[in-house]
Amino acid sequence: MHANSMCISCILYKQEKSIRPFPDEAKKAAYLHQVLEVLYRHGQDFPAPRLAAQIDRIYKEFWGMTEDYSLQKRTYNQLLLGMEKEIEEKIHAAKDSVKACIKYVCAANYIDFSAVENVNEHTLKELLAKAACEAVPEEEYAEFTEDLAKARRLAYLTDNCGEIVLDKLFIKCLKENFPHLEITVILRGEDVINDATLTDAEQVGLTRIVPCIGNGNGAPGTILEDLSPLARQTLQNADLIISKGQGNFESLYGEGLNPYFLFLCKCELFVRRFGLKQFEAVFMKEERIRELL
Repeated sequence: MHANSMCISCILYKQEKSIRPFPDEAKKAAYLHQVLEVLYRHGQDFPAPRLAAQIDRIYKEFWGMTEDYSLQKRTYNQLLLGMEKEIEEKIHAAKDSVKACIKYVCAANYIDFSAVENVNEHTLKELLAKAACEAVPEEEYAEFTEDLAKARRLAYLTDNCGEIVLDKLFIKCLKENFPHLEITVILRGEDVINDATLTDAEQVGLTRIVPCIGNGNGAPGTILEDLSPLARQTLQNADLIISKGQGNFESLYGEGLNPYFLFLCKCELFVRRFGLKQFEAVFMKEERIRELL
């Protein structure tokens, strides 16, 4: 899904804001001209995560390393680990544990330091507290469970730190309810914003439950042509794909894989695109999303 005008405007605004504290105005102008060149050349063809990855490389050439989110990642991993037992008990107490997991993993998709202006613990806890009361589309859920029952290989694409703890609970639940499934988790191959990597998967114990692999690059999404051979093969050989987060939606939609997308509508573009309120969830297979958009 190529970036639209709102994506391009947002990218440019964030880049200007990120370099605003630097004193060298000539260097800042030169940097923004290179950013504008990327947006001009590729803005009509590339999804936003691919544009972001290209701009990230230019940023490093001009300014060195990008902002370090390691503290935020550890903070939210530990926060959700501290809540894990309580949430797991709620999931097991629910009438349908798989459906309950969908509600919680979507709520935790809030932890996105790129799409959310001010990520904070208070809002996250509010979203998690009301997650059990959120609705999951019944027809979509019925299709999902049928697909799970028929599938043998499941590829699970993660998104953010912290959220990955809820991914772990979801995967545990899937293994309990569909023990025939061979599940492989695919994470970012390099640090990018607060997206989850293999290091995060190890920190939260996900690597002890299922095979986990990095995708070979640091784009804030899943760009098929930039994936490692193993990650690409895992996706292409999967009978079913679960794709978490807006970045994965933007980069995978229309690529022929037909995943189930799960994410919160966090920015104005997605609120408009899906006709939902901010922080309402999307859970739908691509073939049915195409009927809406």
